[in-house]
Amino acid sequence: MIGRVSVACLRLAVVTAAVLLAGCATVPDRAFVPQALVTLAQPPGLDRVRIWGDDPQSDFKPFLAAEAPVIRRNYLNRERKGVPLEASMLALSGGADDGAFGAGFMVGWSDRGQRPQFDLVTGVSAGALIAPFAYLGPAYDSQLREVFTRYSGDNIYQANVLSGLLGGAGIADSDPLKELIAKYVNRSLMRRISAQRAQGRVLLIGTTNIDAQRPVYWDLGRIAQADTPQALDMMRKVLLASASIPGVFPPVRIAVTANGKSYEELHVDGGTTREVFFSPADFSFAALDQAIGVPLKRKLYVIRNGKIGFEWEATEESALKIGQRSLSTVLKNQALGDLMRMYQKAQTENIDYNLASIPNGFSAPHPHPFDQAYMQSLFKTGRDLGASRNPWLKKPPSFLVESRK
Repeated sequence: MIGRVSVACLRLAVVTAAVLLAGCATVPDRAFVPQALVTLAQPPGLDRVRIWGDDPQSDFKPFLAAEAPVIRRNYLNRERKGVPLEASMLALSGGADDGAFGAGFMVGWSDRGQRPQFDLVTGVSAGALIAPFAYLGPAYDSQLREVFTRYSGDNIYQANVLSGLLGGAGIADSDPLKELIAKYVNRSLMRRISAQRAQGRVLLIGTTNIDAQRPVYWDLGRIAQADTPQALDMMRKVLLASASIPGVFPPVRIAVTANGKSYEELHVDGGTTREVFFSPADFSFAALDQAIGVPLKRKLYVIRNGKIGFEWEATEESALKIGQRSLSTVLKNQALGDLMRMYQKAQTENIDYNLASIPNGFSAPHPHPFDQAYMQSLFKTGRDLGASRNPWLKKPPSFLVESRK
């Protein structure tokens, strides 16, 4: 959740320090999940609240058995009311303080009066912090505006570079972000998410299990339905973990049990494995339609909190600058790969694909991570685009970037 260029620089510093200062770690011990039990571990008291994002058919049959009747009832109720049998899906990418774009876009979309109710919302990192509000609809636009325009770096992190480089879990303290999440993700919001989940609408948040090096997708609605203080705490932890850049912010410890024993997993930024996603690996929407007995037309809306065009920059010939530029290039290409993967799946499943991103021409002073003026400017840019008549690209960048509806 720290600014794009600064993140690359800080990540490079972390890697360098890890090599130079190996053996100095003072991070408390934890009971990590043994490799043989990784796939069995589950948060205590919470049933079917997460899946592996990269596991073909991961828990697909149990999902269909449990959810198909609810989803079918929801769509039949819509049909009786004369509502078209369409399913709208929203995928929100990572992007650090560039998340202000996605927040602004959602508000502008509401202003235009054509924003649908989403049957599925997914979020990663900055997108994870937008996702609960986008899932609950335009009534929460004021919260979106506050989160991405009212606060600055001091409300997100506290620098702790020396401690981090001498063996701590991160070079910044994420307690301010933890407090901010707790302010907005309260019991009232939890219960509203629970009520929407009971209608078959799904809210998925991506984290990365850093021990397993695998993406994990958390069903926040299922967690909310537990309606306990522990469930609220878990929702907050998942959102914090999704936005916790490894090496910069400390990872989030999540308690699990396996074979009757207690362990702790480490979860970090979902963007480490997926910058943006809309379904687990090999999830079949055709099979879902067959299970619910209702053939649906589907639309996928992808909000990329970043520029999808390549950005030229004269690179200084120094180890730090070259490493920084190379890492930012890796991150950009990972995001483009995710967009392409989603487009190909949409094509295969006959899903209408729509993509919006920060305009390549956007330029505003960005003196430091989470600069308030920068975020306000980007929020306005997103809002203007979201309110416009034709904000969508129909294909990802390598398929004619300028092609629009």
